Amino acid sequence: MTVFQKLFTWWNGATIGTALFTARKGERVGEDQDGNIYYKARQGDRRWVIYKGEVEASRVPPEWHRWLHRTTNDLPDQSHYVPKPWEKPHRPNLTGSDAAYAPPGSLKKTTGRDRATGDYEPWRPN
Repeated sequence: MTVFQKLFTWWNGATIGTALFTARKGERVGEDQDGNIYYKARQGDRRWVIYKGEVEASRVPPEWHRWLHRTTNDLPDQSHYVPKPWEKPHRPNLTGSDAAYAPPGSLKKTTGRDRATGDYEPWRPN
């Protein structure tokens, strides 16, 4: 990543400011399977994550989410976290992309709009 990108793009990992703050005040506590790195403040109780690649909050796994939001003080490797059967793997947020959900009748659909069923009667003033 170029210096220019590091200075001005916050959506692709840590900016220079965040990296400097982390180097000065942070203590690395762990890493998840996606390569996101988790930190806590050396003094105080602040916790944060530096994403590997695109910054997308939904990429934080449930076991690290619990730690980041202080549901538990145990790190995931210490807590022996077992995922619930209803927990699913991460799916990226597709809003604004061509793969985003479009309801039936949407103008984004390329298949065209459903034909009217004939049960619609427009209101006409007397």
